[in-house]
Amino acid sequence: MSNQLSQLNKVGAKTEKTLNKLGLRTISDLVFYFPYRYEKYEDSTNLKDIKINQPINFKGEIILISNKRSFRKKMNITEALVSNDSGSLEIIWFNQPFIAKALKPGDQVSLAGKITLKQGRLIMISPIYEKISYQKSNIHTENIVPIYSLTKDITQKQIRFLIHQALSKIKTIPDYLPKETLKRRQLLSLEEAVSKIHFPTDYRDIELAINRLKFSELFIFQLKSYFVRQQLDKRIALPIPTKLPTIKKFINSLPYTLTNDQKKSAWTILKDISQNKPMSRILQGDVGSGKTIVALIAILNCVQNKKQAVLMAPTEILSKQHYQTTLELFKDFPFKVGLITSKKQMANFELTGLKKQWAQEISQKADIIIGTHSLIQEKIKFKKLSLVIVDEQHRFGVNQRQEIISKNIDDNNKETTPHFLSMTATPIPRTLALTSFSGLNFSIISEKPKNRQKIITKIIDSEQRNKMYTFIEQEIERGHQAFIVCPLIDPSDNFGAKSVKNEYEKLKSNYFPKIEMAILHGKMKTEKKEEIMKKFSDNKIKILISTSVIEVGIDIKNATIMLIEGAERFGLAQLHQFRGRIGRSELQSYCFLGLSEDQENILAKNSNNKKASLTRLEALQKYQDGLSLAMIDLKNRGGGNFYGLEQSGSINFRYASLFDYEIIKKAEEEIEALTKNDPNLENQPQLLKKIQNSIEQTHLE
Repeated sequence: MSNQLSQLNKVGAKTEKTLNKLGLRTISDLVFYFPYRYEKYEDSTNLKDIKINQPINFKGEIILISNKRSFRKKMNITEALVSNDSGSLEIIWFNQPFIAKALKPGDQVSLAGKITLKQGRLIMISPIYEKISYQKSNIHTENIVPIYSLTKDITQKQIRFLIHQALSKIKTIPDYLPKETLKRRQLLSLEEAVSKIHFPTDYRDIELAINRLKFSELFIFQLKSYFVRQQLDKRIALPIPTKLPTIKKFINSLPYTLTNDQKKSAWTILKDISQNKPMSRILQGDVGSGKTIVALIAILNCVQNKKQAVLMAPTEILSKQHYQTTLELFKDFPFKVGLITSKKQMANFELTGLKKQWAQEISQKADIIIGTHSLIQEKIKFKKLSLVIVDEQHRFGVNQRQEIISKNIDDNNKETTPHFLSMTATPIPRTLALTSFSGLNFSIISEKPKNRQKIITKIIDSEQRNKMYTFIEQEIERGHQAFIVCPLIDPSDNFGAKSVKNEYEKLKSNYFPKIEMAILHGKMKTEKKEEIMKKFSDNKIKILISTSVIEVGIDIKNATIMLIEGAERFGLAQLHQFRGRIGRSELQSYCFLGLSEDQENILAKNSNNKKASLTRLEALQKYQDGLSLAMIDLKNRGGGNFYGLEQSGSINFRYASLFDYEIIKKAEEEIEALTKNDPNLENQPQLLKKIQNSIEQTHLE
């Protein structure tokens, strides 16, 4: 049977093009296009038991149906009377005159919607409808109905009709999980799970289907890790012996004391890189926990052994900041440090070649090379590269890592694999840290540096604004600085969202006329952004009004204020990252969550929306750590992409989460069982094929 969408009934060129917009190009794609929620319609065939304003299913015979024109409201109204043994029900549809042609008196229909009481009459307004036929099931109006993500020019009824048809076209769905796994873990087959996830008969069906899909996601995720680790185990690295006296002297020279977690993490990394097996480690720590200094200790040890180290960062601003921090902390060492981004190449040593060749020259001569994704451009070749460190939220997968490996040549012209460290602020449960994670081992920094104070976080409405601005002014007078984050650059939003440019003008004119302020956003030229950040870092700019460009890694220890405008527009992960830009010293810091005018109007009109609207912001007030916020986020949203990880490009779970401890454990146990006597899964061709097709897209972060 052909897998083309055009083979389905009622799929012409226009519908096929619409489906393509949803990423659906084959019948198989339709089958695996799962609903994001369900609507439950209670059977309320007896009008005496009807529930007002509740989703119900009503069945009956059409007695009357006709269209009329409402000239006052300029719309078509379709009116019908549907009757059964319990009585008659009035039905109204707006601007759908075709319904009077689709339905005729005498037709048996199934209706799904809500019934309202108007002037003592029961009326169902704009229900979903379908004719009752004993040859087919009613998939749109009865019991539990799937709801799908849509695009323009397609309806829920259409997508359900096509998926129902697609399921009947594909007679069998091959299962990549072995039969022994299904039996051992008491799982539905893939075919059963797919059928039940689309058209369940009860909530137990949904539970069983989702459990199977969760297991599949976590099992495949960990199995990829197993194979990545197998590949890495075959690699050879240049050992980097620990220069303990130098390391101790450097740590003692720091203006602060390392936490126990920082010391443990640094020591573990130093032990790893002293081996001829390449280190593969992830260093996880909440925002402001001090991951960078741990990375610099590893870099120091690497360069002291006359080998190269690379530090990759997600943005040019952060790369430049790492460059300046490295120069400052290593000022007593004769290290050659270079910076390579798409817009800038610079070094603390003389570059003798042509400017367009500086990146190649830096990659050959520098001891420490810092930069963005530009570090893996084609022309760059490294010499004795032994340590690669990737900063948080950077898409750095197996393919990119292979590119760095291919650029590295040791003295004997033999390819070696650099030791690899990935840093992330993404909160990852310890349970998962103890299992495979894309071939990486774990180090976790759970302590904040000493003398750090809890950031006071407060939701601000319009009545509190003047008082807040006065407080900000007082903080500036004390010598401190402030960030103000806005959702937009220009005032182009119709829903009350504030823009960087408008806020600058308003605050400069009305609140802070004598305070030095500046704007920062992603559309600025790199040189301008760097100039502003340099002035802000030097305390020449007191208030920085910015978009989310400051989300990751910016370290201004003197900043004590973070005001986030339109805070309800940002996700918890982003809000937590914004807040992480302050509280980076012993100074007391404050984070204000400003509501947009549109949000305040909604809350004023409907108090019932208040709890749902402010849940995330109230959680930010209550919790300081990313892991607690991650669990709140998961509870609010249900399954799906894990907090923070979706943004980093690391994991895309549809149903599973990294908090599914029991399933994670079962998946790990199952991998051990399958690979015990078959380490390469040669006896599992379907499973091996699925892994081989996707392992090159596995992200190591």
